[in-house]
Amino acid sequence: MDKIIEAKTPERFTQDFLETKLGAKGGSARPIIPLLKRIGFLQQDGSTTELYRKFRNTSTSKAAMAKAIKHGYAELFERNEYAYELPKPKLLELIGEVSGAEKGNSADALTASTFLNLKEYADFEDDLEMDDTAEVAQVNISQNLPASNHHTPMEQTVATQQGGTPLNLSYTINLNLPETDDIKVFNAIFQSLNENILKRN
Repeated sequence: MDKIIEAKTPERFTQDFLETKLGAKGGSARPIIPLLKRIGFLQQDGSTTELYRKFRNTSTSKAAMAKAIKHGYAELFERNEYAYELPKPKLLELIGEVSGAEKGNSADALTASTFLNLKEYADFEDDLEMDDTAEVAQVNISQNLPASNHHTPMEQTVATQQGGTPLNLSYTINLNLPETDDIKVFNAIFQSLNENILKRN
């Protein structure tokens, strides 16, 4: 995280950038990019988000990390909004409730360690003023295919009131996409949405 702050923001955060610019190599560096996507620092294509740039700014860095942790570990905060205040044993219990894994498993322990390491860069009492639509990678659905990476409601005229006045109802479709670089996966998802949901309107 210190090196992310020091290094110039890349156009795309790739494995090559991770190794050559940040000096993170080997098997231990492999989870870094998926983690940065999970906490909203990177889009699925590796491009950096506003939250990433806020983290690099010394005046907003700690608040940005707090926001990133709340996004990446949303299930923990749904169960306990003060999860960041829990001591490690209690945090492990909370993680175990969410994961459902057997007590003492290594995955929960690593999750707790990552959470606590990230927390060292965060200030949960500092509110971050920013546009939530630019905060994390999100996918929107238009009547055909996703138009952008910003979150906007889609309006459809679904009924007509007496006198011919259209009744407009809006709804939003949110997708939690898998962490993958295979474009075929995303194409299949969007094609399925287009054929099974959007064309029914």
